[in-house]
This record gives sequence, C-alpha cells and structure tokens, in this order.
Amino acid sequence: MDYLPLFAQLKHRPCLVVGGGEVAWRKTRMLLKVGAAVTVVAPDVDREIAEAQAQGKLTVLREAFRPEHLDGKMLAIAATDNALVNELVSTAADSRNILVNVVDDTPKCSFIVPSLVDRSPIIIAISSGGKAPVLARMLREKIETLVPQHIGKMAAMAGAFRDKLKARIPTLTGRRKFWEAAFSGRFADLVAAGKHQQAEQALEQLSGQITTQGEVALIGAGPGDPGLLTLRALQLMQQADVVLYDYLVAEPIMELCRRDAELICVGKRASYHSVSQDDINRLLVEHAQAGKRVVRLKGGDPFMFGRGGEELQTLANAGVSFQVVPGITAAAGATAYAGIPLTHRDHAQTALFITGHLKKEQDTLEWATLARPRQTLVIYMGLMKSAHIQSQLIAHGRSPDTPVAVIENGTRPEQKVFTGQLNNLPSLAEQAASPALIVVGEVAALAGQLTWFGEGRAVSDADPTQAPTAVVNFA
Repeated sequence: MDYLPLFAQLKHRPCLVVGGGEVAWRKTRMLLKVGAAVTVVAPDVDREIAEAQAQGKLTVLREAFRPEHLDGKMLAIAATDNALVNELVSTAADSRNILVNVVDDTPKCSFIVPSLVDRSPIIIAISSGGKAPVLARMLREKIETLVPQHIGKMAAMAGAFRDKLKARIPTLTGRRKFWEAAFSGRFADLVAAGKHQQAEQALEQLSGQITTQGEVALIGAGPGDPGLLTLRALQLMQQADVVLYDYLVAEPIMELCRRDAELICVGKRASYHSVSQDDINRLLVEHAQAGKRVVRLKGGDPFMFGRGGEELQTLANAGVSFQVVPGITAAAGATAYAGIPLTHRDHAQTALFITGHLKKEQDTLEWATLARPRQTLVIYMGLMKSAHIQSQLIAHGRSPDTPVAVIENGTRPEQKVFTGQLNNLPSLAEQAASPALIVVGEVAALAGQLTWFGEGRAVSDADPTQAPTAVVNFA
C-alpha cells in the first residue's frame, strides 16, 4: 500500500492553493466545502475565485508564488500550468513537512485526492495511487449506483442516537449487535421510505431487544486463494469480535477480518503445537460465554481433517450456540489449480482422501484398498511420511510407475507443483515445503496438459530435457 487513506478534519485550518485557473478553482471549491481557511496565490485568477474572494470565502494574493507563502499552512495544492512553479511548491512544502498535492504529477505529491462518493456523513474514497485515475473514476461510478442516497440520513440519525444507546447498552459488543440489526432491519427500511419519525421509534424499540449471548462460527477459509472464500464466511469474519485462526489460513484472508477484532493464533505445525486442543476449546467457550461473536477460522474445510467436529462437541456440551460455514478443501482446490482432475472417465472413477499424519505403530489404514489402480489418492499432511506411504502402496500392489504430484501452497501465488512417479515420491516430497498435498494416481499425469493457473508450465520429472527435480512455479 503506497498511500495511507486518511479523512482529514480541515475546518478552519489554513490551506494554500497555488494557481488561479479552472483546475485551481476546482481544488479550492473542494477545500471550501469542508470549511478550510483557503489562501489562493496567483498573479491572475478566474472569475469564480474573484467572486469567492468578494464574498469573504477565501483570501487571494495576486502575486507569484514564494516559499514563504507556505508558512503556517497545513497543506498545499499546486494547480498551475507551469511545471517549474509546481515543482517549486512541491520542494518547498516537502522541506517544511507540509503535505502537498501537485495536480496530475503524482511523483511530486505527498498526498493525493481520491475520487469520492459523497453521502455525508458517509464518504467513500477510491484511489489508484495515481496509476489509473480513469479506473478509479469507473469504480466510483459503479459504487454510486450501489449506495442509496438515504444512507447519509441513516448515519446522521444513528449519530444522534449514540449517547442514548450507550446508557441503555453498556457493552461495545452489545452496541455493535444493535447497529448491525438496525442497519439491516426495520430502521433502515423506514429511513429509505422517508418515515424518519417512525425510524426513530424503531431504534427505541430495538434497543430493548438486543441479546448479549455469544456465538461461535466455525469457518473454512479454503486452501489459500481469497477468491475461494464463501460470501457467508466473509460476512461473519467482518462481524467477529474474536478470531481464532490456524497457521494454514493465508495472510490475504486474515486481512479480510474486521480490523478491530481480537486475533488469536492457535495453529499447529508438524512437531510443534502452539496451543493445545483443550486450550482452543476453552478459549472458544470462554469468549462466547462472555457475549462475543467468535470465529474459528480453519484452512480448507473445518470438517476435513480439521478437528472441527471435536470443537463443536465441546461447544454443544457447554450450551454455546454455533454455526458452520464450509470451505473448499485442499483436495478440491489445490488439485484444480494444479490442473489435476480428481476423477476422469479414462483414468479414475474414485477419489479417496486420507491424512498422512500418522505413526507406523498406529497405522490402521486399509492399504490394500488405497493401493487399487484407477483411483485418485489425495494425502493431507503426508510430506514427513512420504517414504512410508510409498512403501505401503507399492507393497500392496500399486505400480511404482504410477504418476504422482506434490502440490505446495496450492491456489496461492507461490504455488509449486512437483510431478513424477510413485517410485520417487520421497525425493519429490523433499523438494516441497508445507503446506503441501500429495496426489497419487493416473490423473496426476494430466498436470502438464491442463495447467492454467499462473505463468508456469507443468514439467514431468521423467522429461530428459528438464532438470532432475520437476518444479512448477506458478508465482
């Protein structure tokens, strides 16, 4: 992010506009609209600026710009058609640590003015950082059609009710629930219909109906690509007071959580557990019983090797309300992004999902069933046990030349795919890092032909024109 979005309070604050033409007037009018104390510096000014001066709305200095004009100012805008003057304004402002905008010259700007959707007091700002202003304008036009005009009135009425609500509902969580119910319920409908008195009455009634009971939402975050997150998951993540998340949840997905939510990492990695399962269960119950809306965010799908069922049993036993939002499991997402169909009429009529996170002495898997030909075997968490998996499959009848693939960081920009045969699975696994998925079966050979994600090309480990290790980097 090149620019930090800010909404500045400029009322009565001194601002400088250098230039007296049409563009300068447009920028000046913007500053006057928010109540800034504007000084315009230019040898000559257009009629609109002169009229505003005559009405006492601003100060005009009919002279050439000098750096001293910046003294005491909070920000400056250079809007002349003289590049040398604009550069002088920019340099002088920077030397005084004054924010400056040079119209149509982003490199000389320390702040930029975004496109605005104005539903005061609701303001929506859209910016491309000066890189694609036409695109920003097109987005603004689209948002204009989506945001109704009554939104501003609704926000103003909410502001007038805030102090009364604080006296009735003392907790921040309770007030947040109140406003979410108000903005999506009868109050919003009445404001839209112009029935403002009835809308105020609806707020009064709703303030006595809000429950302080907490809830847990068990959410699958998918394999990594934020675009695969479900709409319901996104809605709940942006409402959550507390988010308990795993290591496998990608950072871009975490960025979609509510900004002021409490984020608690409870992830587990091979040979390292930061938080025990009992502690995770306890945290879920405690936060929900405190009246908070809790999101338990897991990579992939929470019911696919994710202990989601165990956590819900704890909540049910404690009398805590919960809901489940499924996610796209890695077996479906990562293979699709690697160009590997789980089933194919010519190659596989069955797909089996297993976990490779097992100990030899506790291995109770039906290897004879897993080793059958013409089926796809997808192994979660199998990197460390790849040699054991290979030996068991071959020992129970799977051909050593069966195609395999190891998919690292599936669906993410840094995705890599290692392809080869079952007889060299351990060497392929050594090349990959977690999180990774192992695919065994004839369909794995299709990765090269069906590659579509990113700019990489599937490479077979058996291809003599390539390096010994088959690596596809889709970053």
